Amino acid sequence: MNRTIQYQITKEDDGHKVEWFLKRKGFSSQNITVIKRMPQSILVNGCHYYMRDTLSAGDLLTVRIQESQCSEKIPPVKIPLDIVYEDEDIIVVNKPAGMPVHPSMNNYTNSLANGLAWYYSRQEKPFIFRCCNRLDRDTSGLTVVAKHLVSGSILSSMTRSRQMHREYLAITRGRVTPEKGTITAPLARKPGTVIERTVDFARGEHAVTHYRLIEYKNGHSLVALRLETGRTHQIRIHMKYLGYPLVGDYLYNPDMEHISRQALHSCKLSFPHPITGTPMEFTAPLPEDMKVLLC
Repeated sequence: MNRTIQYQITKEDDGHKVEWFLKRKGFSSQNITVIKRMPQSILVNGCHYYMRDTLSAGDLLTVRIQESQCSEKIPPVKIPLDIVYEDEDIIVVNKPAGMPVHPSMNNYTNSLANGLAWYYSRQEKPFIFRCCNRLDRDTSGLTVVAKHLVSGSILSSMTRSRQMHREYLAITRGRVTPEKGTITAPLARKPGTVIERTVDFARGEHAVTHYRLIEYKNGHSLVALRLETGRTHQIRIHMKYLGYPLVGDYLYNPDMEHISRQALHSCKLSFPHPITGTPMEFTAPLPEDMKVLLC
């Protein structure tokens, strides 16, 4: 994906090198290494500059990101997409349950990546798939995908530094008590399987989930959850550890009477825009297969 970003240099940045300025804006060392190999990628007041050249107050710095390759192992497939937001740097999609984020051996052509590859191929735009908050196949809701290497790097850094805030809605059987709290329980791979995870205080990685009961109806609890860490299957295992596993969770609670997938939905996503820094917040309503559990 091609992208041109412009920065007006202020007195604060006067006398600093281009590379220093870009790192201050969130460009990684790898980003800078790749960009400086692109033709005419750094311009100052319309003239070619090198990363080691010095900026002056009042300069207009232009960064031209030029990506011509596509993700080779992601075939474009015409799949309907619920696009919540899109600009030159990111695209936010409300992913349905049953759709994997990435292609895999058994799901090679029905993933979110396949659908986006088709979406951009119709626009004749090269596209490398960079998903920044991955969801399980059967978890529905919001996910953000970077449209070029710089936004991808910055969003990944935000995830690691916990600047990306994720909220989920889940449904369990029975009334969750206490009605709000924090689950702190380390998670590790369950012995004998490559898929399942388990609470493991000896070997596990630090994991924290904040939860609160929103509604108890029809024998089910609707629970809001906020992740402080992002471990594999974190919400699913933490709620089971609390004593209220998610309904429909074939791995950890095969209670499939009313729903055929884990009742988990990514309902809110907020983070600073990777290029402009503007606060961004997106929401997605509870899907129908979860709503009926509360009727």
